Amino acid sequence: MTSATASAATKRKSAARVAVVQFNPQVGLENLEANEAAVRKRLQQAVSEGANLIVLPELATTGYCFDSRAEAFAHAEPVPEGRTIRGWEAFAKQHQVYIVGCLPELEGHQLFDTAVLVGPDGYIGKYRKTHLWNEEKLFFTPGNLGYPVFETRIGRIGLLVCWDIWFPEAARIVSQLGADIICIPTGWVWTPPPLYDASGTCMAAYLTMTAAHANNVFIATADRIGTERGAGFMGNSLIAGTNGWPIGRIAGPEEDTILYADIDVVEARTAPIWNKLNDLVRDRRTDLYDQLLGFRGAPALPR
Repeated sequence: MTSATASAATKRKSAARVAVVQFNPQVGLENLEANEAAVRKRLQQAVSEGANLIVLPELATTGYCFDSRAEAFAHAEPVPEGRTIRGWEAFAKQHQVYIVGCLPELEGHQLFDTAVLVGPDGYIGKYRKTHLWNEEKLFFTPGNLGYPVFETRIGRIGLLVCWDIWFPEAARIVSQLGADIICIPTGWVWTPPPLYDASGTCMAAYLTMTAAHANNVFIATADRIGTERGAGFMGNSLIAGTNGWPIGRIAGPEEDTILYADIDVVEARTAPIWNKLNDLVRDRRTDLYDQLLGFRGAPALPR
């Protein structure tokens, strides 16, 4: 962190250096050790660059393209008792950071595509992916925990996973519940062309920016790259500010990289008034639809 960055950070009410990790994990039991080493290397790199909130891609330690239910179960672990979460906990405690990761969660005879938050004091909580993409429906059970928002020392952290960002209700509910930042492990796969516009930006990145803009919330998305069993991945990881625009840049489609953003997490609680008469919170017509769009899983916290 530069001296100028450090000076600016001291003026923030809740300073955070967010990192989104983009790389190329691979599915298969034979690749688990290499994936784990790749994740640890990037966690260490992010810490060395001053990050204290690090977001990993979807299924970063296992790969994504399972070819059978048996293979998916073989990659899965219980949460939080599994080896992977315990390793993330130990790293987070040692370096006093928060980590958002994602893995196949085993619970009895069910599998969930689960995002997990750990921090300096250990395991904090989990979110099970609500909206399942394509063949995920053959392996995973749709999420049943609603949209938890977790209180932390740096602010309130909400979680989503990948395809969830296509559903505006998900980001709206998480933000209305009081999240200051939404962290989203992703595995955005190639869809019918065009994959990118002239600037090299994919639709998922625009959806991320739109959700941040429409909800006055930070959003950090960590995607993967490369190909796996015939599926290609989009890259384009980014950290969107409360105004929707990327802080810094959007990662390239094929970059093995980590992006960083220095933010004041609780800035999201500032009333999003853009002029004398417009206010995102006040202008909602909750006389026509309720504040949480029918969600009853948790009370809304003030922002």
